[in-house]
Amino acid sequence: MTDPTSIVLAGGGTAGHISPLLATAAALQRRYPGAHITCVGSHGGLEERLVPDAGFDLRLIPKVAFPRRPNTAAVRFPVAFPKAVRQARAILHDVEADVVVGFGGFVCPPVYVAARRRIPIVVHEGNAVVGMATKLGMRFTDHVVRAFDVTPLPEAPVIGMPLRRAITELDREAMRPVALEELGLADHRPTVLVTGGSLGAQQLNSAFERSVDELRAAGIQVLHVTGTGKGFAVSPGAPQEPRYVVREYCDRMDLAYAAADLVVTRSGANMVCETSACGLPAVFVPLPIGNGEQRRNADAVVTAGGAILVDNDDLTADWVQRELPALVLDSARLTTMSAAAEQHGYRDADERLVDLIATVVDEELPGGQRGR
Repeated sequence: MTDPTSIVLAGGGTAGHISPLLATAAALQRRYPGAHITCVGSHGGLEERLVPDAGFDLRLIPKVAFPRRPNTAAVRFPVAFPKAVRQARAILHDVEADVVVGFGGFVCPPVYVAARRRIPIVVHEGNAVVGMATKLGMRFTDHVVRAFDVTPLPEAPVIGMPLRRAITELDREAMRPVALEELGLADHRPTVLVTGGSLGAQQLNSAFERSVDELRAAGIQVLHVTGTGKGFAVSPGAPQEPRYVVREYCDRMDLAYAAADLVVTRSGANMVCETSACGLPAVFVPLPIGNGEQRRNADAVVTAGGAILVDNDDLTADWVQRELPALVLDSARLTTMSAAAEQHGYRDADERLVDLIATVVDEELPGGQRGR
């Protein structure tokens, strides 16, 4: 693939779709600085903030969900979906797209339909359970890759999850002193990171909020990222006591990972892939709703011994106070878990996806057929 090439990256709604999109956009920009990269998202998604903040062009189309039951959205679907397709087609025409790359979310189906038979499509499935967008995209292309081996797409190569360079190039040991100082933590305490992502996780927040004193008494310090609007007050404690730092949001998760000896978190695809790539031992608490994908996301690393899995209802203050100290204070076990987790991490998925995109463009759009 040579510059200039017009590449459209589609995905949105949640960080699970946007993060790999942005990691891929950055990898494309590094390798092909003259390429024109356009990101397509939906109104109301996190992409409205995250994509412009990353410096990439963002175009928006309406959010149209496939109907799963008879309701008003199902009634509107026959009109709303073709409208979204028309808007997507206009964007592809405007930017003279050479290739479309989809990462999932409601935005992808209209873009896939707009591109079919005209523009080559690459699909990245980032979850252990195949999403509806991927099922549709597979009708229009053979260029499908996946993040997890357990994802039931046997013909699709496993490349991992495209991740930010701040994560894939992170040296936790070397960065730890800087991270601890930046985050207001001590350099001689075992450290637990608790996070439910940008939206937070009430079960985790509640269990740990009720365990502050017990964790301090066990000699454990905590960095607790609660989610926006879900913070709580913690007494500073005596100077010699372990610190319990509460933040509603952390924009430097690389520092949080570097500071931590263990993370307690949901098992969304990005979190599983980021912690594995960093070799960070984890306690995964799958979201108890949906199609069970969070449990399956964690299966391989849990089976390998890089993490343990705790059901949402079991992650209580009693569990935190009874089970967590023994785990965090067992440095030999954490070392073993770290090595096992790292064996299941992919640090080059962004570059491997760029390789595929370049191959597709060169094979399907030879010579003067670009910019159709």
